[in-house]
Amino acid sequence: MECIYLTGIRGYGYTGYLPEEQVLGQWFEVDVKLWLDISTAAKTDAIEDTIDYRSVISLIQHLVKTSKFALVEKLVMVIADSILQQYDRIAQVQVTLSKPSAPIPDFGGKISVELTKSKSDL
Repeated sequence: MECIYLTGIRGYGYTGYLPEEQVLGQWFEVDVKLWLDISTAAKTDAIEDTIDYRSVISLIQHLVKTSKFALVEKLVMVIADSILQQYDRIAQVQVTLSKPSAPIPDFGGKISVELTKSKSDL
């Protein structure tokens, strides 16, 4: 299995524990690692033999924008499950979801949650 990395996917969403996070929203960043067989695409040079990165990015941005959960742990699971369900070629996915500006006093870092899941976990 080979891997395709998509990093720095940004989306404005409304997931968060605090009520203002679900009303005002905030930026999220998502990185994904996709395990799939790219050997046919490497020979044919045809997008039909791999995945269209644009559609994966659009799916992630749509989920970040439209989901409204209390916990980022829930959002990262929904993203992973959606990717595995929507793309037959992807055998396993690793999703890292970050809140670059978490509303925590005197904290300038970011919060990240990482999840790795395979088709057999569905």
